[in-house]
Amino acid sequence: MPHEQIYTNAKVVMADEIFTGTVVVRDGLISEIDEANSHLCAAQDLNGDYLMPGFIELHTDNLEKYMNPRPGVDWPSDSAVLAHDAQIIGSGITTVFDALSIGDVNPKGNRLQQLPRMVEAIGKANQDGHTRAEHMLHLRCEVSHEKTLEVFENLVDHELVKLVSLMDHTPGQRQFVKYEKYREYYQGKYHLSDTEMEAFIVRQRINAEKYSDDYRRRIASICQEKNLSMASHDDATHEHVTESAGFGMKIAEFPTTHEAAALSHQLGMKVLMGAPNIVRGGSHSGNIAASDLAGHGVLDILSSDYYPASLLQAVKKLSEQENGYDLSKAVATISLLPARAANLNDRGEIRLGLRADLVHVAQAGSQFVVRQVWREGNRVF
Repeated sequence: MPHEQIYTNAKVVMADEIFTGTVVVRDGLISEIDEANSHLCAAQDLNGDYLMPGFIELHTDNLEKYMNPRPGVDWPSDSAVLAHDAQIIGSGITTVFDALSIGDVNPKGNRLQQLPRMVEAIGKANQDGHTRAEHMLHLRCEVSHEKTLEVFENLVDHELVKLVSLMDHTPGQRQFVKYEKYREYYQGKYHLSDTEMEAFIVRQRINAEKYSDDYRRRIASICQEKNLSMASHDDATHEHVTESAGFGMKIAEFPTTHEAAALSHQLGMKVLMGAPNIVRGGSHSGNIAASDLAGHGVLDILSSDYYPASLLQAVKKLSEQENGYDLSKAVATISLLPARAANLNDRGEIRLGLRADLVHVAQAGSQFVVRQVWREGNRVF
């Protein structure tokens, strides 16, 4: 007999509608969807709570917080991955792209030294079946760093690499058009003196002139050859967007202006913004607010970025605003649309034949709360 689970009396969140009914899972796949409640003894009553597709996170550096829980503290990588995984699955995320930075903009950082340990730890935990979410790798390539191309070429053939983004955090453009915002962010984050900060800015600008354009073209070419999904990052102008589209990028991460977001959307790139931007009501860098893009119908994907629980909070807030995003459409920004953008055609919505990656969500006061999570039909939270 096939392994079967029945979830009933659930508000089933489909890609384009919500109804109260039943979902049946057999052997890890969604096998029946019924707009009626089941009276079978084996059915699990979800008490009118929501049943959503598993969330798909394309861009999170949350693992780094567990690798370095305090300044100067390097935590064992195997333990860090499992702690990170527990937070991810507890937030309803069943597929996560761990975003690993190649090229460190932190003048006091050790990301490049940690990178091999993180890649190895994620791969081992996945292979040994110790992770509850499915982990993939997103290589964030800082094109203005001298070692980026070399490190990228060494990692790009890893079996877990499924997404590559091209970044340039040089001061005076993209995310940091305003120098005062750049100084405020990096000087505060890395505790630099005024002299250290000025030297850092000069070095970043020199490196950008030397490496950025060349590395962007070469990395994009490699991704095209290997059919890897690519994302732009912090596009701000018409020129940025047309260049990204010309490279075949499918995702526009964190465009900083309405012009860039609208053109990206028009050219077929899925516009990804931070869920914390929705929850907080704006960008911490002073750029375009995600809710403004939603109001213009050009917000496609939400990413938790640095705060995994923000996905579900943002979905609720987005669905309550007058912007054309009902709950189904809001949930699609963290499930169906990221799945399509990452070429994951076996998941992302509650539909017959797809993987039974599911999240039981209850309303608790003004909050949505994750009650249970299943990955391929197996309860993992």
